[in-house]
Amino acid sequence: MIQINTYKMLQTADGNLPLDISLTFEKGQFISIYGKSGAGKTTILRILAGLTRAENVYIKVGNEVWDDSQRKYHLPVQKRSIGFVFQDFALFPNLTVKENLEFALSKNESAAIISELIELMELQSLQHSKPEQLSGGQKQRVALARAIVRKPEILLLDEPLAALDDEMRFKLQDYILKIHQKYQLTTLMISHSIAEIFKLSDKVIFLEKGKITKEGIPNTVFADQKISSKFQITGEIVSITKSDILYVIQVSSGNNIVKVTASADEAQDYAVGQKVLVASKAFNPIIQILS
Repeated sequence: MIQINTYKMLQTADGNLPLDISLTFEKGQFISIYGKSGAGKTTILRILAGLTRAENVYIKVGNEVWDDSQRKYHLPVQKRSIGFVFQDFALFPNLTVKENLEFALSKNESAAIISELIELMELQSLQHSKPEQLSGGQKQRVALARAIVRKPEILLLDEPLAALDDEMRFKLQDYILKIHQKYQLTTLMISHSIAEIFKLSDKVIFLEKGKITKEGIPNTVFADQKISSKFQITGEIVSITKSDILYVIQVSSGNNIVKVTASADEAQDYAVGQKVLVASKAFNPIIQILS
């Protein structure tokens, strides 16, 4: 189990904001943190990583205490089993892809994981290239691989896919899920995309003005999101579930979730991640795949 209790006064554009949270989760879970900009999401990751100090903090990972402000104990950043992926990649520009991964390798650790990650992330043809020669999606794959080299207990993702186009973001989501499952990581990800959260997360934390207002599985947390009543909307399928003899297809459009029913035959035509058009017809919405 991982336990985080922290209090920190944040300086925001709207004045002082107290970040005051208490959070526990199990090892191996994929946790998403959702909320408006300035709510304190990134600060939580930085406190967990040891990059930001808080006035009051207690962090325990398994049987090991990482922070205890009452006892004035703070485990240094370099001793925490953390992999951190930033939105801006933070790769060394003078090193090749393979050299970036080798730089992250701990002393006396086997280099076998580097070849394994290069293959897993499909970087074979890029391993001798430098970051300036890579696309945004390729750089992010390298950043993900580098964060995993030391096989961290916790992987922290700070909106790693926000700057990518839809097609590349969907591909990178698959890579993230593959890495999370293969190395049995505990992953915390900040995301503004409800569709992304549905696809990847076991649990979501809803943060508002420095406090956790909701937490649970995505279906529960986003259950009260407004249902669109527009005649036509486009969105992305985030889940397909069976309900009695019908299937319920949930489509994310912006911050709205639309539920559409479909027969078993109709449901076979759809898949999570597809872009679709939802339109009303005789009071019942219909769904159509967008090419």
